[in-house]
Amino acid sequence: MISREVTITNAIGLHARPATFFIQKANGFKCSVWVEKEDRKVNAKSLLGVLSLGVAQGATIKLIADGSDEEEALAALQQLVDNGFQD
Repeated sequence: MISREVTITNAIGLHARPATFFIQKANGFKCSVWVEKEDRKVNAKSLLGVLSLGVAQGATIKLIADGSDEEEALAALQQLVDNGFQD
């Protein structure tokens, strides 16, 4: 299991469209992926879970992955976040 923290920099945060891109990317991997904000941890492959966190611009979240392709998953998700959810 590995984790890394990322900061959401796009203007609308991790809502609606960016969240859809995020879960689509997460679903491309076999490993389990979670998003943690403060004391809440949700499945990164669940749109409702990700949206329920209410991640706004400037928020720092922790990405956690566990499985055979965990390194690749976190690298791809961090790149997506760093690129403002533009693939």
